[in-house]
Amino acid sequence: MDLRVLITTFGIIFLAEMGDKTQLAAMTMAADTKRPWAVFLGASLALAAVSGLGVLVGSVIGTYVPLEWVKRAAAVAFIVIGILMLAGKF
Repeated sequence: MDLRVLITTFGIIFLAEMGDKTQLAAMTMAADTKRPWAVFLGASLALAAVSGLGVLVGSVIGTYVPLEWVKRAAAVAFIVIGILMLAGKF
């Protein structure tokens, strides 16, 4: 296992997820249900499943599409989502 990739991935995902809608939903659910460990387990499993799906799709796409094009497509998707959020459509 490449420790550098592991640490970099952890850092990027940790910072990206900090304070987003997922965290707010987990905080709200933990406060509402008074079952923090159940919320933690559910949120952790969901994040693991979504991350696994992302890794699987990324591995397949990376086999057939050059990395430069994957980055461009991701950039365009983020821009479109940002515009939709500003317009109140997302």
